[in-house]
Amino acid sequence: MTAAALDLQILRAFVLAAREGSVSRAAERLHLTQPAVSLQLKRLAEETGLQLFTRTPHGLALTADGAALLPQAERVLSAVGDLQQAARNLQGTVRGALRIGTILDPEFTRLGVFLRELVESAPQIETELRHGMSGTVLAQVLRGELDVGFHLDTDDDGEAAASPLLAARTLTRFTYRVVAPAGWGPQVLGRDWKALAALPWLGTPPESAHHRLLNKVFGPLGLSPRRAALVDQEASMLDLLKSGVGLSLLRDSIAIRESQSHGLVMADRVQLDCALRFVSLAARRNEPVIASAWNALARAWN
Repeated sequence: MTAAALDLQILRAFVLAAREGSVSRAAERLHLTQPAVSLQLKRLAEETGLQLFTRTPHGLALTADGAALLPQAERVLSAVGDLQQAARNLQGTVRGALRIGTILDPEFTRLGVFLRELVESAPQIETELRHGMSGTVLAQVLRGELDVGFHLDTDDDGEAAASPLLAARTLTRFTYRVVAPAGWGPQVLGRDWKALAALPWLGTPPESAHHRLLNKVFGPLGLSPRRAALVDQEASMLDLLKSGVGLSLLRDSIAIRESQSHGLVMADRVQLDCALRFVSLAARRNEPVIASAWNALARAWN
């Protein structure tokens, strides 16, 4: 059999003529003339070397060879239909790489839910996660080194919310508490920022939200807290707190948990409000890959 016998239009004519039992009805379905369909059936018979139909008073009837060939022809047409549908689906598929800046713990940012929504809606997107400090993530988004990221802003006038270069969504607001080692109650309870500045603190790099939050408080007061150690991870801060090294900021949920389980002391006169935001460059907000990330984030946080 030559390639001509595999012409899809010929196979369609054969299948429809077999189903309808009529060349005229097959021609109507194919929007062709009867002579054109008859010619296609003749070509298929010549190419296969088989008699496919016999004529009866009621129209066409399949021969035994035609009946044996019909399921094969139907499978070919079905496979071609599946191929065409897959091609149409792929034409609308978003594909590419997405670099995501992450901070804090995945549970707090709902990172797992976000990625699940993204994978389910856009499986052709390849994700790359880069964990860092809030300020570092923001700087990398602004430089185009990250496509999207999570960021901590001090308030509604924070960097991410105020910058015209950024698209930002506030995901949640929370409170940072000043926490001291167990047994430090007399030095901490009832104390204001000025009194607390005189105590040893766990310092953090300038890129951290802790650093920005405390600078906002101590800077206008002309104070510089005494730094006992420099740390860049929450887990390290917590360990040093439990070891009695100095004060630190902890998210309220963690501060309450640790005060109950390990006796850490929460300052009762001061606290700092913060906002978790999701950011990307405003100019790239509607790029297909980044737009898919924003849509997945909306589902994860709704």
